Parts: sequence; C-alpha cells; structure tokens
Amino acid sequence: MIYRAFFPALLLALLLAAGFAHAQQYRWIDRDGSVKYTDAPPPAWAKDVRRTAVATVKPAAAQVPFELMRLQKDFPVTLYTSPNCKEGCELARGALNKRGVPFKEVQVWDPATNEELKSVSGAVEVPTLLVGRSANRGFEQGAFDALLDSAGYPKAGILPALSQNVPPPPEGYVPAEEREGSRPVAEPVKPEAQPKAGPYDPSGLTGPPPKPGQYDPSGLTGPAPKPGQYGIPGEGK
Repeated sequence: MIYRAFFPALLLALLLAAGFAHAQQYRWIDRDGSVKYTDAPPPAWAKDVRRTAVATVKPAAAQVPFELMRLQKDFPVTLYTSPNCKEGCELARGALNKRGVPFKEVQVWDPATNEELKSVSGAVEVPTLLVGRSANRGFEQGAFDALLDSAGYPKAGILPALSQNVPPPPEGYVPAEEREGSRPVAEPVKPEAQPKAGPYDPSGLTGPPPKPGQYDPSGLTGPAPKPGQYGIPGEGK
C-alpha cells in the first residue's frame, strides 16, 4: 500500500523536475512593516526573513517544442536526396540530425520526383535543402545554418540530436548497374577480339603476306608469271 502511494508521487516529482527549475526567493518585512519578496538576500535589518522556492518553466522544455510546431507549419524542412547520392547527402542528413531539426526526406529517382525538385529549386541537383520556399542546392554547412537561422529554427546545441537514417530505396527503383543494357560507369569497354592470323589469303585482307617470289594474283608482290605459265588467258602454253 505504501509502495502504491509513493510511486505516483515520485513519478510526478520526476516529471516536474524535468520540466521546471527552482529559483530561490526571499520574503521579509521592512522597517515600515511591509512584506517584500526579492531574489537577492534582504538587508541585515530585515525582519521575519524566509526563503521560498519558486518553480519556473524551462524554455527548452516548454517553449521550444511549441516554437518547433509553429516553425514546422510555417517553414517545413525537406531534404531532397537520391539513392545513388552518397557523401554529399550523408553530410546534409547528418547536419540536420545534429541540429535536431525535424525534416522530411524525398528521394529523387523518377520523372515525378525530378519534376518536383525542379519546380521548387529550379534545377535537379542533390542534396537540396528546402526550408519553407527557400532552397539551397548542394551541401555547405554555413549555407545550411543560414537558411535555418533565417526561418527561426533553434541553433545547434539547443535541441536534442536526431537519428534519422537513410530511407530505403523507393519501390520500383533499380540501380543503374542492374538495368538491362547498361554497364557501371567505371567499367571500361572491352575491345572486340581480333581473329587470329590464318593461312595465306589471296585477297590480301588477312593472313601473312606472300614471301618474295611467291605467286600473288593481286600482282602487288612476287614476280609476274612467264608467258604460258599458270594458263593465263591470251598467252601460249
């Protein structure tokens, strides 16, 4: 019974401690008999001095979440990436996570998402950060911070860090190296194998050239046949 009564009270105390801070305040009576309340200790001649603890709401516990809800409504944050964007998109995602700014990630990979990105930023380039209607193409820490600052988002270190991971590839997405008829960008094109040199070909296109003195019907190499030799038309045998 004692445990059941004590545990809710302890839980309430922990919740209050998480959301409130306590400041010291002094209550005392001055020479005219008036009751005073001050944050600083009263003078030595003050009468009936008492200390009281006054609960004050922490800005980070109450005001920041409310402010975030307003900012997310007025200046939503969207990060445009793509499945094949590695280093730049990882840096952009990490910067938003570190600052604790909630964001939506859109992967650009088909005509519809390409058109969406082009309509909001004027180009198809990832990563692109969109805060409200203002866009920043590429990743540069100073530019990201300036865009978020201009919208009024809390600076780094005020909000707890996030851990939003890389989203899975969109349904229907096929990497370029797996598409039919394509090859990885870094893979060199192999030259076609040349046929091996075969026996002598009178056409002169393939095979080794005839040796000196060997008959060549093309007439380019070798001695001309003597009259009557090889049965050349018009010559006697």
